[in-house]
Amino acid sequence: MINHDAAPEAGAKYICEPQQRLMRLIHTLKGHEIEGMTPGDIAKHNKCSPSQVTRDLANLKHFGYAEQIPITNRWRLGPAVVQIAMAHMTALDRAERRLDEIKNRFSRNLNDG
Repeated sequence: MINHDAAPEAGAKYICEPQQRLMRLIHTLKGHEIEGMTPGDIAKHNKCSPSQVTRDLANLKHFGYAEQIPITNRWRLGPAVVQIAMAHMTALDRAERRLDEIKNRFSRNLNDG
């Protein structure tokens, strides 16, 4: 499991708190896709100010990483996060098929072909 609060040893000088806050916000929204979360709940959970949450949500919305639920005005993960995950799974499936083809080619009996 990843400890999102710990700064990595190597490259720690490149860690940027606003970017880390965005990543924490994405993880905070995970599991709240149906009902969403209020900005206040997000701020409490991430121990940051409501104005920071407002700014972060606007940036995530711009890239499709978060969206506001029209009826409740709560926030949830946006379609871009799922699209990234699906593209990743597609690439893994493609690589697995390619490896299976190679394995089959090398495991064929010399007399078979």
